[in-house]
Amino acid sequence: MRSIQVISVSQLNKYVKFLLEEDEALRTVCVTGEVSNFKRHYSGHWYFTLKDESAAVPAAMFKASNQRLPFLPQDGMSVIVRGRVSLYERDGKFQLYADDMQPDGLGALYMAYEQLKEKLSEEGLFDPGRKRAVPAIPARVGVITSETGAALRDILQILARRFPAAEALLCPVQVQGAGAAEQVAAAIRLMNGRRAADVLIVGRGGGSLEDLWAFNEELLVRAVAESEIPVISAVGHETDTTLCDFAADLRAPTPSAAAELAVPDARELACAAQGLEERIFRGMRQGLAWRRSALSALLSRRVLREPESVLQISRQRLDTAAQRVQEASLARLLEERARLSACRARLEALSPLAVLSRGYALARKGGKPVAYAQALSPGDLLSLRFQDGEVNVTVWG
Repeated sequence: MRSIQVISVSQLNKYVKFLLEEDEALRTVCVTGEVSNFKRHYSGHWYFTLKDESAAVPAAMFKASNQRLPFLPQDGMSVIVRGRVSLYERDGKFQLYADDMQPDGLGALYMAYEQLKEKLSEEGLFDPGRKRAVPAIPARVGVITSETGAALRDILQILARRFPAAEALLCPVQVQGAGAAEQVAAAIRLMNGRRAADVLIVGRGGGSLEDLWAFNEELLVRAVAESEIPVISAVGHETDTTLCDFAADLRAPTPSAAAELAVPDARELACAAQGLEERIFRGMRQGLAWRRSALSALLSRRVLREPESVLQISRQRLDTAAQRVQEASLARLLEERARLSACRARLEALSPLAVLSRGYALARKGGKPVAYAQALSPGDLLSLRFQDGEVNVTVWG
């Protein structure tokens, strides 16, 4: 009878883990299933169950791998997981360790689209206030698209037809598949760094949601939002809507429509210029006609037709005014003369000389008038002032 070796649980789990990890077929597997019991650990690791109609397998995706994904898995989402199979020794649990994950089917793509749209919208990348006006008459139009696509041909034809004066600058990029978003974002930054254009057209022709997915990737959408040059998004057909459309300054339903929005129609500008020229000349003619009419009205006035008669009237008014001034001045002079005569008469009546003319004399002693005889003594010398002169006398007694 063969003896059976007794081993510990740890040894058993270690051995089973060794067997699983040494199996070439289990080192890299791609498994499709539905996500359930999805949990985000505070460490950044993800833990979930991948199941189908009849079975389930626990799975884990560490932070170093999951931070590269453009979407967040949710319960019920169908995904394709690439990873390896191993055993979690502590619990003896068979487990799938995911290195990569991608949505399986359009439903999952739409979910990833809505998740990123909500995230970027909350950051304000789609706010209307951030959008800039496309220049009315650009000198240079930057075109970022595939150099082999029909979209480029349509854009260049319309730019040449509508406004040949504008220079079209092509920056060829990949617009589909791995690396497409990185190329488009780099082209946008290159155009901005060199200030190579006045407006950018970014886009491609129509396709499936998977074909257009590069224009939903966060890297590209952020580059569009950060562009200092106004961006016109022209991705797919009219019914296609990408996150690039929301971040752009202007959304065009098709690449052809983007070219029409980027430049004006030269013929319309010519018509507008002609109309403006006609309005200017019409305004000038009307202005000249009005001025001629105003000039005729001025020339018809009497002052210009008979200037001498106007001068005669002015002379008469001047003579009349001068006569009134002269009369008023004479009347004022006579009035002042009469007032002066009256003042003179009053002064003469009060003057001592007038008293002397009536036979009186003015006695002064030492230059001072003498009013009383008792103020004199014999021998005093007096000066007597008469009307016609002055004499000196001596007081005797």
